[in-house]
Amino acid sequence: MHFLGFTLVQILWTLTFAALLVLLVVLMGRDRVRRFPWFTTGIVLTALRLLTSRMLFGRMAPITLSSIFLTLAVIEGLVSLLVLVEIARRAFSGASRRAWLIGTLSVLAVGAAVLATWGNWPALKSLSASSLLGVLGILQLTAQKLSLLADVLTVELGLLVVLFGRRFKAGWRSHTQQIVIGLSTASIAQMASRGIWQLIALHAAPQTQAEYERVMSLQEKLYNATSVTFLVVLVWWIACLWINEPGTESPAKVPTLKVKESSKPSEVQSEEGN
Repeated sequence: MHFLGFTLVQILWTLTFAALLVLLVVLMGRDRVRRFPWFTTGIVLTALRLLTSRMLFGRMAPITLSSIFLTLAVIEGLVSLLVLVEIARRAFSGASRRAWLIGTLSVLAVGAAVLATWGNWPALKSLSASSLLGVLGILQLTAQKLSLLADVLTVELGLLVVLFGRRFKAGWRSHTQQIVIGLSTASIAQMASRGIWQLIALHAAPQTQAEYERVMSLQEKLYNATSVTFLVVLVWWIACLWINEPGTESPAKVPTLKVKESSKPSEVQSEEGN
């Protein structure tokens, strides 16, 4: 599919990268980085991954390119878990230690169950770091499982924040809840896309080139739908994080300068000094 000479993938990449840059400007300009440092780090890593995919794809050896992308994917997965810890601490800062322990264990138990049952796990004998291909295989498995675990935990945390956040410090119009709603929406779209594609790959048995191309076209449509969802989430974050939370003071106004009536043109004083 082409629009004005550009493919849909190119248009989505451009809009997503631009939205990431705008979001970073909002985070820094509205002083949100101090409150959500790990969330900001995750946005930076996402922008870096998009940029490297565009700049390096087709210009480096496949093994080298895979090493870079898989390393970034693992780092991004680890940062995603730290983002969840950051959001949970802000959302339930007033909860008791017992509530924290019960909630954490319950969320991790569900995440571990989904992680163990979703998808195939390779045999331990096949996991070997004795060669570069073996290391890449381990990195790929780690990146996939970290991404899945982060998505499951994100959906769980989002549900908890929506249900119980108002009792603590994460009401509907709080930045904490708005961020976790966006994260949960993106994770649900990612999990749905992954699950649908696994079902298609499991049952589809193309016999001709036309059938194979139709299956691959479905995969591209799933990826595009996920990209559109993430783009909508970015727009949501930009709008929400630009607006101050209820009850917070607006940024201090910079005092303007006023020229005092005097015989000396160089005498200038602040309005507050009058």
